[in-house]
Amino acid sequence: MYRILAANAEVRERRNLRRHPVYTRPELLATGPNQVWSWDITKLKGPVKGQFFKRGRFAITPSGTALLANPPTKLDTQHLLSVPAFREFYRADQPEETVGATTQGAAPSATPEEVIEAAFNATQAALRTELLERILQNGPGFFEGLIVDLLVAMGYGGSHRNAAAQLGRTGDGGVDGVINEDVLGLDRVYVQAKRYTPGTSVGRPDVQAFTGSLVGLGATKGVFVTTSTFSPQAVEFAARIPQRVILIDGKRLTELMIEHGVGVRSSRVLEFKRIDEDFFVEE
Repeated sequence: MYRILAANAEVRERRNLRRHPVYTRPELLATGPNQVWSWDITKLKGPVKGQFFKRGRFAITPSGTALLANPPTKLDTQHLLSVPAFREFYRADQPEETVGATTQGAAPSATPEEVIEAAFNATQAALRTELLERILQNGPGFFEGLIVDLLVAMGYGGSHRNAAAQLGRTGDGGVDGVINEDVLGLDRVYVQAKRYTPGTSVGRPDVQAFTGSLVGLGATKGVFVTTSTFSPQAVEFAARIPQRVILIDGKRLTELMIEHGVGVRSSRVLEFKRIDEDFFVEE
C-alpha cells in the first residue's frame, strides 16, 4: 500500500500547515557612543571580524598605537583632539551648541561677535572636560573639599569653616554631610557625593537610598553630586518624589564651578564697546 501511495506522491502530511517565511535575525549597528544599549556585551560584535566586546577589556586602536609611538610631553584633551578618531568620538558626546564651535565653524556671514562667541563656547567645552579630568585625578578628600568650596561660593553654609565642619561629618544616617542653607542655619540641606569615573552612572537605587535617609532624618531637601551621570530612571525618580532632591552630574558640576569661579581663574576679559546713540543726539 505504501509503495502505491509513494508512487503517486501521496505519502505526506495531508493537513494544511502554515509555512513560515525565512526569518532573518535583526542586528543593530552602532557607529558611535550611546547608539545601542545591551544588557549583555559578552558576544557583541566588534568592528573587526572575529573580535567581540567584553566587559572590562579595552583594545588600543591603530590611532592610539601611532600616538604612543611618538608620545607627547603632556597628553590632554587638546592634544587628543588632533586625532580624527578621538575628535569624532568627542564631538558625539558633546552638546550640539558646542560641537564644531570654532571660528572655522561659524557661518560665513557671522559677525565678529558671533565668531568670538563660537570660539568661547568651544573653549568652555574644553575647560569643562579638563576640569572633570583634574577632579578624577585627585582623591575623595579633595572632592569633598571641592563641594565645600562650591557650596560656599554659591552662598550656602555661611562661612567656609562652618561648611567644612558640617559637610565633613560622614555616616550621619546614610548621607555624606549636612550644610546650612543660610547663615543663621534656619534650614539644612543634606549632601550625598559619588566620585565615579565616566561611564559609571548613578542609578535609581542610590538616589532612592539617599531619599530614604532624608525621610529618616526628617529632611526635605538634598543635593546629590557625582562626577559621572545619572541614569534616566534615577532622574525620573527624583522628579516625582515629595522631597526636593537636586541631582548634579559631572557636566553640571563643572558648569557651576566655572560660573562661581571655583577651580578656575580669568585669564583675559574682553569688553565690547558700542556707539552711545544718546550722546550724539542734539537737544
